[in-house]
Amino acid sequence: MKNQSNTAPRAALGAILGGIAITASLGAGFSPAAHAQGAYPNKTIRMIIPLAAGSAVDNAARILVQKMSVNLGQSIVVENITGASGIIGADKLAKSAPDGYTIGGFNDSVMTMVPQITPNLPWNILKDFEPVSLAATIEWGLAVSPNAPYKTAGELISAAKAAPGKINYASGGNGSPQHIGMAVFASQAGISMTHVPYKGATPAAVDVAGGVVPVTMQGLATINSLVRGGKLRLIGVPMKARHPAYPDAPTISDSGLPGFEFNSWFTVMAPAGTPKDIINKLQSEIAKALADPDLKEKYAAQGLTPRGSTPDELAAATRDQLAKYARVVKEANIKAE
Repeated sequence: MKNQSNTAPRAALGAILGGIAITASLGAGFSPAAHAQGAYPNKTIRMIIPLAAGSAVDNAARILVQKMSVNLGQSIVVENITGASGIIGADKLAKSAPDGYTIGGFNDSVMTMVPQITPNLPWNILKDFEPVSLAATIEWGLAVSPNAPYKTAGELISAAKAAPGKINYASGGNGSPQHIGMAVFASQAGISMTHVPYKGATPAAVDVAGGVVPVTMQGLATINSLVRGGKLRLIGVPMKARHPAYPDAPTISDSGLPGFEFNSWFTVMAPAGTPKDIINKLQSEIAKALADPDLKEKYAAQGLTPRGSTPDELAAATRDQLAKYARVVKEANIKAE
């Protein structure tokens, strides 16, 4: 993250994770004269998503870029480049031309979780990318297959205590948010469960719906259609209060594990060296899209909370989140498998 100020507000992380929306700054003015090829953008922009189609970040990104494309009068296409818990797609972005025509839609797993358990990454999140904006937080749910006997988080915890290591949970891969979220849940509850990693959150959710694995913790945007279709049963949300789109699901805090909260990020990033005026242009367009009532409605229905941030706020939050998950990985003894 080159040229980022170290004076960014340290309260950024608390605002992101504590449910308080960050006020999106529109950034500095864009200077068309700085680019000899004409005003940016003058051709299609590609957004690399290093995660599976249908994942929470993918869903959030497609809603956002649709609105941005209309506002900009220029196409933004989403390309899913998956593999290795997001490492491959992130590497593709890191090695792309820093001209604003290839950007990325990341979650905080790629940014701050995977680096904790993966030695010799081909990129450094703090050096090889420019932060653009936190676009949304992804609210989460604890879900089970329809035939699973657990009706609440408390019942799941009780069953796991009675049979240590016998209950499996599905995640989108080692170091994924689903892995981290459930590992922290298990650690705080004092239980042992067995991790079953998949190549993406969506196939993990599908196998839970099919009864192959009994439980998962995932972004609501990923499991929304399965929950609505009765193929997954939502037994808790790791939030301070019930989610308005899922009023029948109790909070995990109220139903089995007091104080437990968890969510994840959808951020927009660019390759290191992308000109500052392009970063500011993208950030201002993201802020404009996030303020649109239609986008807000679509995000709410998916379990997404629109946020918005300055590049410096996202840089500060990333540094804080890296430190936080270094502690989490050590305390929960999470290792690459």
